Amino acid sequence: MGCVMRFKTLGVAMLAAGFALSALAMSALAQPGPGPAPASARPVVTTALPTAPASGAHALTHDDLEAWLDGYVPYALARGDVAGAVVVVVKDGQVVLQKGYGYADVATRKPVDPETTLFRPGSVSKLFTWTALMQQVEQGKLDLDRDINDYLDFKIPAYQGQPITARNLMTHTPGFEESVKELITLKANGSPSLEAHLKRWTPARIFPPGKVPAYSNYGAALAGYLVQRLSGQSFDDYVDQHIFQVLGMTHATFRQPLPDALKPSMATGYKVASSPGEPFEYVNLAPAGSSAISGGDMARFMIAHLQNGTYEGRQILKPETAKMMHDTPYTAVSPSLHRMLLGFYEIDRNGHRVFGHGGDTRFFHSYLQLFPDDNIGLFISVNSAGKEGAAGPIRTALFNGFTDRYLPGPGPSGHVDPAQALKDAAAIAGTYDDSRRMQTSFMSLLNLLGGVKVTTDGKGRISTPLIRDLNGQPQTYEEIGPFVWRQVGGKERLAAKVEDGKVAMWSEDELSPFMVFQPTPAYRHPGWLLPLLYLSLAALILTAVLWPVVALVRRRYGASFALEGRAATSYRLVRVAAFASAAVMIAWFFTITTMMQTFGVTAAMDPWITILHLLSIVAFPLAALAAL
Repeated sequence: MGCVMRFKTLGVAMLAAGFALSALAMSALAQPGPGPAPASARPVVTTALPTAPASGAHALTHDDLEAWLDGYVPYALARGDVAGAVVVVVKDGQVVLQKGYGYADVATRKPVDPETTLFRPGSVSKLFTWTALMQQVEQGKLDLDRDINDYLDFKIPAYQGQPITARNLMTHTPGFEESVKELITLKANGSPSLEAHLKRWTPARIFPPGKVPAYSNYGAALAGYLVQRLSGQSFDDYVDQHIFQVLGMTHATFRQPLPDALKPSMATGYKVASSPGEPFEYVNLAPAGSSAISGGDMARFMIAHLQNGTYEGRQILKPETAKMMHDTPYTAVSPSLHRMLLGFYEIDRNGHRVFGHGGDTRFFHSYLQLFPDDNIGLFISVNSAGKEGAAGPIRTALFNGFTDRYLPGPGPSGHVDPAQALKDAAAIAGTYDDSRRMQTSFMSLLNLLGGVKVTTDGKGRISTPLIRDLNGQPQTYEEIGPFVWRQVGGKERLAAKVEDGKVAMWSEDELSPFMVFQPTPAYRHPGWLLPLLYLSLAALILTAVLWPVVALVRRRYGASFALEGRAATSYRLVRVAAFASAAVMIAWFFTITTMMQTFGVTAAMDPWITILHLLSIVAFPLAALAAL
């Protein structure tokens, strides 16, 4: 699940890692879709909550919040061609406002009901999985720093003799490569059980444990399976009984397909609101992102974590366990950047401590943020990807706008000598690999599309097309400390870890909890591989195309074929090899592109993948033989 997430709008370079979000400039244009939609509000607290606003801060009251949201959300949905949304804000153990916008179903004009309409929060589901795992810790059934193989009934291979621990899973540092096969499907039949799915294939480990953050849905699913093993219950039953029922969450489930009683409440997912609705999505690694939850029920979960595991006298975690989750940061690049906690992302802003999680399916996109020192929680979910990936900018802008309005404060500051800034900018400039990547499978071909580039303007500032503003332009950063940069005109930071005088990795605030970027090795640098690939493909295509053209020209002018014997055989072999190699390369390109557009690889594509592998085994050696 995306992280998505998590993410500010990402550029084309993310395709090389297998995921892409694009930017939306929010200009005042009318939506080409279904038009204005009714809003459904369920305020629980209608009077002002006690607050002592900082200078320039608005008091967080129902009326002020609703007025602000009503001015932003309907327009953002219309501009982005997004069908509907739910927004929930809690403070001091109460719901300030939970409100639905737009449609749960466009065709029937069914409005979003914040109390009952189910949204798919994607990877926000992991917070329930991590909570369930920590319940095993506080019961003494699980040691966070023990080899997880001691708890499993199958073996995860060691990496250079080093095993994986539950802490590695919770901090996205088990070292797994990205895996996209069977992540999300639109068909219920044939979906394997969690146990079967985990056992039939384990992603390769490409990093030592605890060293490199690389977001892993497989790792989160392993955590869910640990819960299943240690509790003696299925994961679905366990979460139902030990989290949902305890908190009174009657419109929440991980079950796929949905229980009959909840099906009428499920919001329809859309690519864009002006397109037909999409089927229910099945997340095969269920603990990583299969939940369906209403905004009202998510409020209960947020309050429970803000109150260190307790909601209205009902406890899902002991206070010390909840604090362990919230207060145990893992630093990979720099303490200046946001870090990974135990299951939560750190998302601090304006001097206020924030942690949470983002989540994406193909059609639903969500963000949950908790402000523990201010006792505030914010949740948004939309049921459409939106035009040009509008869902990402909508939720990012809402979080930034909410924080700046109700919890304003200065951003990070500092100054670096201009001469040193020039040197540091030159040191980080280059091409990098995303740690969340496919490295050992054929999908690693995506890396040839080009790594993540960092450039400098020659004046000490740096930028990368990976991270863009709402206007779609790459963000620019200026250095405020040794190898720490701040967004020009903004508050986001980018920082690098330097080893032996060279940049070993870097990341940016929104990505740093779960993803870093490492220098691309010279042997697979796209700077020379891509031109070589294009040149080779052009030569193959020209050779193949000109073969019949030359034959037609000879026939037209009555010229004979001048070659004989071995020379003639070589001539024909070269043309056949060129045609076969070009055809196979183009087939691979369109196959991989299709897979990424459909959010991964499904078993239905296995026969075609096998055919392409077989054709490659024939075509490429044939080309080598022809060259000889």
